[in-house]
Amino acid sequence: MKERPALAYNRDTLPFPENRVPRGRYPENWDDVDPARHPFAWDEKEEAHLRALVHEWVPPVLSGMEGRWQGEYWCESQVDAIIRERYGDWAQGWNWCYRHGGVIGSWVSGAGSVTTPEETADRVVGALLEWREWLERLAQRFVELAPPPEASPEERSWHLERACVRLVTSALDSGAEGGWHGQAARVLNWFLTTTGMEQAEAARAVDAAIGGRFRSWVAPGPGVIESVGEDLAVGLTGRAPYRDHRQWAALEEFHDRH
Repeated sequence: MKERPALAYNRDTLPFPENRVPRGRYPENWDDVDPARHPFAWDEKEEAHLRALVHEWVPPVLSGMEGRWQGEYWCESQVDAIIRERYGDWAQGWNWCYRHGGVIGSWVSGAGSVTTPEETADRVVGALLEWREWLERLAQRFVELAPPPEASPEERSWHLERACVRLVTSALDSGAEGGWHGQAARVLNWFLTTTGMEQAEAARAVDAAIGGRFRSWVAPGPGVIESVGEDLAVGLTGRAPYRDHRQWAALEEFHDRH
């Protein structure tokens, strides 16, 4: 076996030691990432500060393919650590790349995104803001899709079905590649908990509704998505969604525009 080349720089001479911040738990619950619970102050001064930190972390000599990108992946792990330390664990999704079922296009991986200090900082800042903006849009979407408190069981079923269909479709259209269905399931779990459901109950309901019908690299047809939405609604309310959509025409149009 070919011997792995050694790194061309000494990690101990860099400003921050490895594992500066212990690896945290990836956010699973909506409360962990809800923008309303996690303020985020951002201005030119804060951006300049983060850029300066990233500059310090970029290795002076990159490892590249021959070095199996050791330095680049190390840099990414350290950037992740400083982001979590500075902004909180909600920010861990900053590098959840679309290639891995996520929503981020500004950052792909350490191997593909760590280059010069300036370019790397550009990508880190872009990815962090992209993640925050997605969370804020998602929070607003949850409010818009939530069944009203006074809804009858049939009406609640309709709202849940349409929410499921739209959130799954949004995940499918997000640009996520392999693992898009994981994003869809996570977002559905988060949405249900915002309606007052316990996390474990929401997870069971979503798993039962999807029932293995979503797969990586496979785009389900509208009929499959509608079926999942109806199964979720019926499973949670015991009622089939209200079928006379004429009374909901204005609401349908609103959600379709968004």
